[in-house]
Amino acid sequence: MANVYLAIVLAPLAAALIAGLFGKAIGRAGAHWVTILGVGVSFVLSLVALNDLVFEGGEPYNGTVYRWASMGGIYFEVGFLVDRLTVLMMTVVTFVSLCVHVYTIGYMHDDDG
Repeated sequence: MANVYLAIVLAPLAAALIAGLFGKAIGRAGAHWVTILGVGVSFVLSLVALNDLVFEGGEPYNGTVYRWASMGGIYFEVGFLVDRLTVLMMTVVTFVSLCVHVYTIGYMHDDDG
């Protein structure tokens, strides 16, 4: 499940990079579809994580991405802690993000920018 948690975070970022770097090549509609796909993948994977942790009784995940600093016996680490509350909020936030993303694409449809 650690890869799923990482993909939830990285899918919208990857979509934004693709739309930003290749926006002229894929066009405006293509950039919209790529970014909607990225946020949609994030939402679907959040549902998978919600099902695993809340409904199937999976174990919370506490993993370190990297150690930022260490002084003596004290470590400052950057990582993920995914428990029931985290996965519930992750699902809500990705759903709202998807709704806002789809709405703004429709709202800005006639904008030349």
